Amino acid sequence: MIAAIAAVVLAASIYLVFFHAPAPSPRPAVPQLPFGPEEQAYAGKLQFGNLAMSRAENFLHQEVTIMSGEVANTGGRPVQAIDATITFQDDMQQIVLRETRSLLRPGAAPLEPGKTVSFEISFDHVPPSWNVQTPSVRVVGVQLAGNKR
Repeated sequence: MIAAIAAVVLAASIYLVFFHAPAPSPRPAVPQLPFGPEEQAYAGKLQFGNLAMSRAENFLHQEVTIMSGEVANTGGRPVQAIDATITFQDDMQQIVLRETRSLLRPGAAPLEPGKTVSFEISFDHVPPSWNVQTPSVRVVGVQLAGNKR
């Protein structure tokens, strides 16, 4: 009887350790920048340039992929913050990674009309199927200076 109970406990333990994944922890809600009609219209006035990709090793000796570039404000209003979606594709133009990142954070100095600001974004886990081409960058959130979130 004791051996049967021990076998059941052992089998349940093995199942819990190896086959039952822990429940994923909920991601904290990331506040999104506004992207209503006014912001969508202004997004076309934010021009990306000098996009470059590189690779580096982080402090854990893991390779990271880094995208650097510039965003220019060609419109007539200061921009307080910018969020963009960066999309990596494979050789068949299928999406292998899509992430939304802040290019200009709300606490930074505003990007004035006619000015350009540099940005750098690192990606820890770019899939090996990535075609090693510069990913696409699309504005998905803009906070114009003077507008409250």
